[in-house]
Amino acid sequence: MEEIRRLLIFKDRLKQAGQEYRRLINAHLVIIDDMLVFPLDKHESVDLYHLIDTLHEQTSLIITTNKAPKEWGEILADQAIATAILDRLIYHAQVISLQGESYRMKHRKSIYEKEE
Repeated sequence: MEEIRRLLIFKDRLKQAGQEYRRLINAHLVIIDDMLVFPLDKHESVDLYHLIDTLHEQTSLIITTNKAPKEWGEILADQAIATAILDRLIYHAQVISLQGESYRMKHRKSIYEKEE
């Protein structure tokens, strides 16, 4: 998500970012990992909406997030934008919700654990 965030910020300012943005919107598959881990300001949320709207029904999307849809309004700084983005993402979507303990957290060794 951070790469896309930077791309959206610089696409109109830097030639290389503009080329990368055009490549992104012409892709057959776009994967956004850890979407909305960090809050976006209003301008970034609008840019994200325009990206999702452009990709809607022309590109396959895979999105991972640990945020529930009801949290998106706060993270995107606008409930209407969050609703519009979710509407486009969920239309014709297969939503897979994973529950339970994180595999990575379960199997990592913590620096706080004492070795015996």
